[in-house]
Amino acid sequence: MDYTSRRRGQGGLFEGLYRVIMRRNSVYVTFVIAGAFLGERAVDYGVHRLWEYNNVGKRCEDIPVLGQRQSEE
Repeated sequence: MDYTSRRRGQGGLFEGLYRVIMRRNSVYVTFVIAGAFLGERAVDYGVHRLWEYNNVGKRCEDIPVLGQRQSEE
């Protein structure tokens, strides 16, 4: 009995999330879409940085003489 009265007073993490995010469908859908967008951006940034770190010196931007013609003098 004491446990149930105490739990109603405090609430838990999931109950708080439910009250803030999932109670209304429009807020929940907006949260999911925004989360998917931000998650995609974070993964894209991380993969891009990892790719650049692993390919230093192998990219066209890193080779200064690539595409330049010798001057005929």
